[in-house]
Amino acid sequence: MQPKDGTANEAYKGFTNHECPFYPCHAGVKRAFNCLFCYCPLIAYECPGPYRIYTDKHGLRRKDCTDCRLPHEGYQASWSFIQKWLERPRIWGGRELDARERKAARGG
Repeated sequence: MQPKDGTANEAYKGFTNHECPFYPCHAGVKRAFNCLFCYCPLIAYECPGPYRIYTDKHGLRRKDCTDCRLPHEGYQASWSFIQKWLERPRIWGGRELDARERKAARGG
């Protein structure tokens, strides 16, 4: 078995589960839908979103990432996106995205 940095086979960077009862769970994905990050590893960290905030039944502010396609848009692109944001993770402090950040997250 080769270490991931030395192999040309990049199958570990994603897959699409067409049999999932929730597939596709995020509308608007244009490339191969990547299910590898079904539960985003950035949920507890700062990220470019787009996410909305809700308060759970215990009064905690949480992210609703329903509108986010970033970890699902193509195998290589989503892998690179997650790796970039996990290089220097910062704990999410419950902050809403401002208008500029929301616009940037939508690609505008």
